[in-house]
Amino acid sequence: MKSQGIAISMVYPIMKTVVQKGFDSEQFCKYASFDASLLQDVEARISGEELERLTLAAAQFTGDSHFGLHQGQIMEFADMGILGYVMLHSPSVVDALTAYQRYNVLLCNGFNLDWDVEGDDVRVSMFLQHPGQGPMSRHCIEDMASSLFRLICRLSNRTIPLLEVAFHHEATADLTPYQPVFGCIPRFAAKGNYLRFSKDVLQYPILYSDAKLLSIFENIAQETRGELTQTSRFTDQVIQWIRTSMPSFFPTLQQTAESLQMSARTLQHKLKEENTTYNDLTMQVRKDLAMGYLRKWEFSVGDIAYVLHFSEPSAFQNAFKKWTGVTPGQYRATFQSREMRLNG
Repeated sequence: MKSQGIAISMVYPIMKTVVQKGFDSEQFCKYASFDASLLQDVEARISGEELERLTLAAAQFTGDSHFGLHQGQIMEFADMGILGYVMLHSPSVVDALTAYQRYNVLLCNGFNLDWDVEGDDVRVSMFLQHPGQGPMSRHCIEDMASSLFRLICRLSNRTIPLLEVAFHHEATADLTPYQPVFGCIPRFAAKGNYLRFSKDVLQYPILYSDAKLLSIFENIAQETRGELTQTSRFTDQVIQWIRTSMPSFFPTLQQTAESLQMSARTLQHKLKEENTTYNDLTMQVRKDLAMGYLRKWEFSVGDIAYVLHFSEPSAFQNAFKKWTGVTPGQYRATFQSREMRLNG
């Protein structure tokens, strides 16, 4: 895959929920050791583990033991980017669910949904696993179930009675928050995660459906999906993994190999076939990120050294000079001078 992980837009609902609860988003980013500048890069993607970590951190930061459940209640179609707009303008609920299946790669890799008609009912199952990883946390699963139910109701502009909600995880101590969200108490320790309701809901027309807009948004979705799923060099996959990992940790060779489901020796061999090494790629990623951060005046050299996981600012300064031939300060001054000339 050309790009792995989860779209940065999936972090927006976390930030929105934190703010809605009366907390400061900047303080949360510091608390969670999250690089907030990533939110300004619409093409950025993070690992599933990082999204999971941020969700758990938000639950701890806000003191909400049902953070995921409540987060799903304020999910909007805009939070899902182009996929949300394709769903919003689909003809019927089943078309919107099909669009989610088809274009879910725009949001993330590794989980999806499916449905089975059983007599008069339909069971919409949610598969929330990353390849090669264990199941996601209760917060992430309940977030998807809560948001999916909310979006289906919004699409059809109807109140939909749920016949059953089931979760694979164990029940929490306090079950009262579930009733206002689903209209019933979920069944816990089930074999899967799913919502069950009347099959008639699948054919409900979507209130906002617009064929012309659907055509426009679906064309964009198809192009974007093609860009994300096209075959590319193995080196590009490794670089993408390193970049998505960097906000939270500096990935080792072994961690990278495990994420790509291979041995460290195989990873090294595949990189050698493309005339590079793991050390070369980590250096490239650090260099590219450093140059980008130095173009933003709000980041000090010390901040950048910390974000790029150097032991101390002097280690970063020495490495940067080795990469570019100039110090971070000289690079920043040169860039600033050029900007002034261009704008002057």
